[in-house]
Amino acid sequence: LASPESSIDVSAHNAAITLAKAPGSTGPWEKLCFGPDTSALQERLFVSEENVDGFLDTVLCPSFCKQSVLESQPLIEVLDVTEDKSQIRLQ
Repeated sequence: LASPESSIDVSAHNAAITLAKAPGSTGPWEKLCFGPDTSALQERLFVSEENVDGFLDTVLCPSFCKQSVLESQPLIEVLDVTEDKSQIRLQ
């Protein structure tokens, strides 16, 4: 993380944390872990093609699925992610 660019804004009913990558760090963020302390962390995944595919594999097809079922699953493509919207194409 880049310390000078990261910030915290806390109000009575909300908290906003801005995180910035260090200059040498590249690529999209895959997940965020948060919680009151390290023993009670919750994990949240960012929207990416890999994370969507992994989620769909878990939800749509348990580990005992046959290969033919896997081949007939829809193709999910993450087109755009912004603060206001997430655009995903299903084929």
